Order: sequence, then structure tokens, then C-alpha cells
Amino acid sequence: MQKNPAAQGVWASVTHATPLKRDATYDHRAQQAALGIEVHHTDGRTAQSVLVLTPDQVELYAIQFEQLIAEREQARRSGR
Repeated sequence: MQKNPAAQGVWASVTHATPLKRDATYDHRAQQAALGIEVHHTDGRTAQSVLVLTPDQVELYAIQFEQLIAEREQARRSGR
């Protein structure tokens, strides 16, 4: 009789992670931001976790998201 791999602590590979619909938090003492995420596995299972970011990472991603939003808006205007 084979045992369930998850019961043995073996997980399928991760395919991607998506943000949870919760607010991100900032811990000024630890100087880090935390964003709840859901990790998706190849076998369809998911697990909740936390993405921890330094202040520099938050600033970098804020700039990148602003650029992505501008690109999306430009594509909408041009009908793409």
C-alpha cells in the first residue's frame, strides 16, 4: 500500500504563487514588508505563505508596477 506523498512531507513542484486578497503589512522594527501569498503546486494543491520584502525591494517593485500599469493603460488606448 502506497502512502500519500503529502503525508510524508513530499510536495509536488511549485508552479507559481499568487497574492492573497489581504493588505500587505510593514514591520518597522524588522524593517520588512510582508505580503500573504498562495503557493500553487503541479498536483493542484495550494499552500499559504508569506512573501517578505526589504524596503529596497518594495521601492523597486513599486517602480516596476507603476511601469506595468502605464504599459497596460497604453495598450488599452491603442486597442491591443
